[in-house]
Amino acid sequence: MFARFCALVVCLSITACAAVQRTDTAQLPPAFYGTLMDNDIGAINEASWALGSPDHTRGDPVEALRAAVAVEYLAGELNTNPRWEAMSPIAKMEMLQARGEFRRLLGIKPDVPAQVVVNAEIRAVWDLERGDAPAAQQVLSGPIFTLPPQQTMQVLNNLPTLPAARAATAAAELEEFRNG
Repeated sequence: MFARFCALVVCLSITACAAVQRTDTAQLPPAFYGTLMDNDIGAINEASWALGSPDHTRGDPVEALRAAVAVEYLAGELNTNPRWEAMSPIAKMEMLQARGEFRRLLGIKPDVPAQVVVNAEIRAVWDLERGDAPAAQQVLSGPIFTLPPQQTMQVLNNLPTLPAARAATAAAELEEFRNG
């Protein structure tokens, strides 16, 4: 029994170290998630709401992209910012897994730096908010994407349930309230 416990601790330690080594952090424009300057809380709330049900983003690629930006950003922010030191390491690891899940869904290469991903997603959000779908598709056809832009737009218009992202954002929201 003790040997199993030790083996479990070693495996979890290796997994945690690997996750920390892959942590890549991006920055967001001030007040990207509302009028508050606190993008962390805004990103947690936005992603948790948007991913709580596929109905929240259905037919709204802007909302789906804002959730994608939030997850990409939070995966790094929660794992590197001392502000979130008291957050559960499981919640932080789940957010890293959520980043991977979103990247696979949107056809984003796994080795692209988080800032490059966030910049592209934000440009696409701004283009779509202005009603310039061709410009957004041009962004989504960039070298970081592996899917054709029309396919990525179809995914964003009908975002499926993302189990890892849904669990991670719900856990982050609970931790946000727990830690005040």
